[in-house]
Amino acid sequence: MKKIDRSTVARLLPERAQDAHKGTFGRVLVIAGSREMCGAGLLCAKSALKAGAGLVYWALPKSMQPAFAAALPEVITLPLPETKSGELARNAWPVLARYIKKFSPSLAVVGPGMGKSPLLPPLLEKINLPLVLDGDALNACASFKKISFKNPVIFTPHPGEMARLLQEKIALDAATRERQTRQLIAKKGGVCVLKGYDTIVGVEMLRRVFLRQNTTGGPALAKGGSGDVLSGIIAGLWSQLGTRDGFDTTSAFQMAVCAVYIHGLAGDLAGQANSTYSVLATDIIAYLSAAFKDVLKEK
Repeated sequence: MKKIDRSTVARLLPERAQDAHKGTFGRVLVIAGSREMCGAGLLCAKSALKAGAGLVYWALPKSMQPAFAAALPEVITLPLPETKSGELARNAWPVLARYIKKFSPSLAVVGPGMGKSPLLPPLLEKINLPLVLDGDALNACASFKKISFKNPVIFTPHPGEMARLLQEKIALDAATRERQTRQLIAKKGGVCVLKGYDTIVGVEMLRRVFLRQNTTGGPALAKGGSGDVLSGIIAGLWSQLGTRDGFDTTSAFQMAVCAVYIHGLAGDLAGQANSTYSVLATDIIAYLSAAFKDVLKEK
């Protein structure tokens, strides 16, 4: 399995022309959050912006909207109907569909912090966008096995979510992690990002499975919220390359490779500054700029 290194990431990162505008770099829709896990969407949306997306929209429970619109003014917040327990309601779909028609997002991140939202089944069945699936969207895919997707999808499971998707035990060794990555690709298609130490990124193209193993990241990333940050970085990068070259499995795979390296490097840099004990997901976001600058030295 080939390793992901700095020179590869530098080569793959999309150029940012001097005469570009926000439409050049794509529009990311983040569908995330619930009363119990309200911060997940904020981490994801902010990371998408920090990774270079031109515009980011965040669809969230309406009771959360005033506070989080103030907390992250660069993001356009889209309030949706919610259940009594604070999760996005099933009847939020028509409202969300109107937002999608109005704002024409390039792709969507679905799942962070959504809990057992009743919106997830109809959303995953009906949404017609390229997708980055994380967290509770993956759990919904495991529960509702007949869901099929109209556009390219990037799956981002941690080992527990991968085990649920495949109905297997959690992988405890490198060989099992590789086998499970191949198995999910065969079962679901799209791109698989199996998170953890030595994160694996895989895709099937031209009847061949291509796997890449990350070389950055460590215990600094072992905190709640770091996966939400990764999903945002993937979406922010894919929105740029996809807008330029098209949203297909090639652009999805390339930007997933870049994202896991930069995410891990930001965690490493935050760990060097703060110790690996003390890094929070927000610290990873804070060190994204330094991680990008380090990679761009290779340009």
